[in-house]
Amino acid sequence: MIRTTLSKCAKTAGYPLSEEQLSQFSDYADMLSEWNQKMNLTAITEPFEVAAKHFADSLFGLSFIGKHASVIDVGTGAGFPGIPLKIACPGISLTLLDALNKRLTFLNAVVAELKLSDTTTIHSRAEDGAAKKSPLRERFDVSVSRAVSQLNVLSEYCLPYVKVGGVFLAYKGGDIKEELDAAKNAISLLGGEINDVFRYTIPQTDIAHSIIVIKKMRPTPEKYPRLQGKISKQPL
Repeated sequence: MIRTTLSKCAKTAGYPLSEEQLSQFSDYADMLSEWNQKMNLTAITEPFEVAAKHFADSLFGLSFIGKHASVIDVGTGAGFPGIPLKIACPGISLTLLDALNKRLTFLNAVVAELKLSDTTTIHSRAEDGAAKKSPLRERFDVSVSRAVSQLNVLSEYCLPYVKVGGVFLAYKGGDIKEELDAAKNAISLLGGEINDVFRYTIPQTDIAHSIIVIKKMRPTPEKYPRLQGKISKQPL
């Protein structure tokens, strides 16, 4: 089910997958199901939904990622969108960052099982990983996130990781006009500029999603990101 659904979804979306890649996705789905029984990784467990809502949805970011780009997935959780992007585009250098160590245990097992080269996991809060003196700050061509935070909050967590000239890809739902308007000031303060709003429907569903493409135009001021409490309670 996973292989058939994902193959159709990926082909329809314009990102066809090889048999080897489909096998990797199938193994990933098996591990997700197995590990989900002992830790809370995802509420989406039905094979069709995993293939469409997690795997196929993640692939839409490929349109904005170079074949050899350095990519960081901030707040990666169970590995979305980072691992699907890596499977579909093996040449990228991938960093998976999450604040929960038990998730990283799962991700390390997936990376080993799928033999994903040039893939690193980092245990850190998002705001700490991009702090002023962090080696991760402004190091990446692309930052991605499917986190549920509002875009103004998410931008403060993610844009500091992106080097000037790179992009932050925020995976969002279909109705994002209000959220987008509310985030414009924050994005500008952080050195970014909205470059594109890529809208799509996940194949074989009626689910409308968007990817907000934010280009890094200037270095992020050193005072950002702020402490986690301030980011959430006093969003830019």
